[in-house]
Amino acid sequence: MKNKYVLAVLLLTTIFSCAQDKRPLLGETEFQKKINAEYKDVTTSPLKDKDRKHFEGLDFFKFDSAYVVKAQFKRTPNETPFKMKTTTDRLPVYVKYGELAFNLKGEAFKLNIYQNQGLIKKEGFEDYLFLPFLDETNGLESYGGGRYIDARIPKGDSMVIDFNTAYNPYCAYNDKYSCPLVPRKNYLKIRIEAGVKVFGEH
Repeated sequence: MKNKYVLAVLLLTTIFSCAQDKRPLLGETEFQKKINAEYKDVTTSPLKDKDRKHFEGLDFFKFDSAYVVKAQFKRTPNETPFKMKTTTDRLPVYVKYGELAFNLKGEAFKLNIYQNQGLIKKEGFEDYLFLPFLDETNGLESYGGGRYIDARIPKGDSMVIDFNTAYNPYCAYNDKYSCPLVPRKNYLKIRIEAGVKVFGEH
């Protein structure tokens, strides 16, 4: 009987230890949990091996519904495709797909939204849009090169922009990547205290 008790205690200790080792990645929202899982996974992570091995989660601004805004979406169908500058010599072809006008904290702003002409040929990305932006937190709490938001072509003339889902270019983690440089026209003269923070500075 005593042996059975000892075995039970050992078994529970082992289970608890395994559970500790496999603790869930940090994140308050589905976006935060998803991106943390991607960055921990060796097959999808942009992190260098040395950073990924000790990775427990990115730093985020606290989720704030004030940074979820409804924008007026205006298509710009006659734009000429152009080569967007990147952190390397690569020049992917983009086109300005539309303009987003919105109010944030009592101020009016506008952002251009783009479409990668190569990416739309890939299955699952036919309606993908790219929303890069710069703001007043860059180089302080957030990555100096600006951040990105993924979007899809809306059916109507409005689009919800959730700045809480703003993420860093892969270049913020690993210089082996080639990342589009945020066009200066997409600079927001306001602090966007939402989304992913700068990496590796605590």
